[in-house]
Amino acid sequence: MLDNLSARLASIVKQLRGEARLTEANIQDALREVRMALLEADVALPVVRDFIAQVRGRALGQEVLGSLTPGQALVG
Repeated sequence: MLDNLSARLASIVKQLRGEARLTEANIQDALREVRMALLEADVALPVVRDFIAQVRGRALGQEVLGSLTPGQALVG
């Protein structure tokens, strides 16, 4: 189960590569996938909601540093 979750999260981060800025649209798509991966891994719904809200708040509009990909900026 943990291997599947790790693989899904890595795949989501890869999808964000190549973006110059984290926008509402690409954040929304990535967080939808994260939400599904966490729920499929049996993470409690309140924990998933709180996590998604915190990540969205920190990531929205964040500029991607030259040495980071958007995926790394979302995770970091």
